[in-house]
Amino acid sequence: DYVKSSTTTHAGWVAPLPHGGKSASLVNWWAQWDDPVLLELIDNAQRENTTVAQAAARIAQSRASYRSITSALFPSFTANADDTRSKGGQAGQALQGGQIIAGGTNPQSDNNAVQRSRYLSLDAAWELDVVGGARRGREAAQARVDARDADWHEARVSIAAEVAAQYVNLRTCEVLTVGYEIDAKSRAETARLTNLKSTAGFEAPANAQLTNASAAEANARLIQQRAECDVTVKLLAELTATSEPLLRQILQARRGVVPQPASFAINSVPAEAISQRPDVAGAERELAATLADVGVAIADRFPRITLSGSIGYSDFSGVAGSAGRSWRYGPAISLPIFDAGRRAANVDVARARYDEVLASYKGKTLRAVREVEESLVRLDSAAKRQGDTQIALQGYQQFLRAAEARVMVGAGSLPELEEARRAVVMAQGAEVGVVRERLTAWISLYKAVGGGWKS
Repeated sequence: DYVKSSTTTHAGWVAPLPHGGKSASLVNWWAQWDDPVLLELIDNAQRENTTVAQAAARIAQSRASYRSITSALFPSFTANADDTRSKGGQAGQALQGGQIIAGGTNPQSDNNAVQRSRYLSLDAAWELDVVGGARRGREAAQARVDARDADWHEARVSIAAEVAAQYVNLRTCEVLTVGYEIDAKSRAETARLTNLKSTAGFEAPANAQLTNASAAEANARLIQQRAECDVTVKLLAELTATSEPLLRQILQARRGVVPQPASFAINSVPAEAISQRPDVAGAERELAATLADVGVAIADRFPRITLSGSIGYSDFSGVAGSAGRSWRYGPAISLPIFDAGRRAANVDVARARYDEVLASYKGKTLRAVREVEESLVRLDSAAKRQGDTQIALQGYQQFLRAAEARVMVGAGSLPELEEARRAVVMAQGAEVGVVRERLTAWISLYKAVGGGWKS
């Protein structure tokens, strides 16, 4: 008998299913990010994503399998009907017990006449579940239905998290692209002016080459960043099953605006919170199913008792006394005697499979704890660094403006200017990277606890 491990759970954190099993509740949770475009993309993904559709199809398969396995607990009835016509070709036939016996004699038969035989019967059979093998099979099937249902919820949560993560990547990519466009335009203008000065003899040719190289570097970085944004759009198109032109129209509404989630304050996460994770719940249900499979394998080593019966009516035209009713009923027993260890080996296979699934269940639980703690560490780190990166960016921007002013009046040097620009680009990338890391950590925590939280 399978006994589910009991844990003390915190009522405010644990839910039977992520978002109560409702897609609308899932989308509403993401409303805390105050970004209608993100909500629309997540909603589309929940309805159209192929991974979610595959998980739903697997639920239908497991439910059909449950119905099929459950039918073994009940009697089966089969109706048979036969209406046959034949002509000649035999020396004679005789009827015995409702059946035609070849080689018999029947003076009333005519080999040249068309003969007709009709037979109707209703057969019934019922294998008694004496040792509980069929009941164990039903337990396993029901547990797998629950596991596939958990897989569906895992797919929903995972797709929502993936869409949100890629959306954050796109918006931060757009922010970086805007900064790189400004930087590339500025460097191109500096290179133009420096080349004019160099041609007039007021600037060294080496400085002109430096500014040209700097402009080319900025342009290459801008092209690469735009490509990254395009790749992310295509990934979002796949996740949401939306045509790319339509998706670009949807995304245009908040171009370059990074979503800002509501202010969450989480100091710790109870370990019981992982009990609402669909993958952990599914692994636990699969564990119950494999233990029931052990019972099915053990039951196969015991005798089987079957009750069967049949009632019928037969009529053979042209044969005297052939019409009549027939019936039969009685028990049958099948006793395994020798199979060279096959059934015993099947039990060992089932037990080994249970041990494998048990190890997998423990592994998923440990990974769930690690993912929650990892998300909290990254979230805390990003929150502490965000202020510093903003201060650094502002300082480098002020230094760049001062360097540009000195170059314009002829008091500064181009190498100093290029160094200031590189510092701004690096600081901008670091600042946007921390923002992205913080948002990604929230998304990872959402997924790590199985789909949001209420505290």
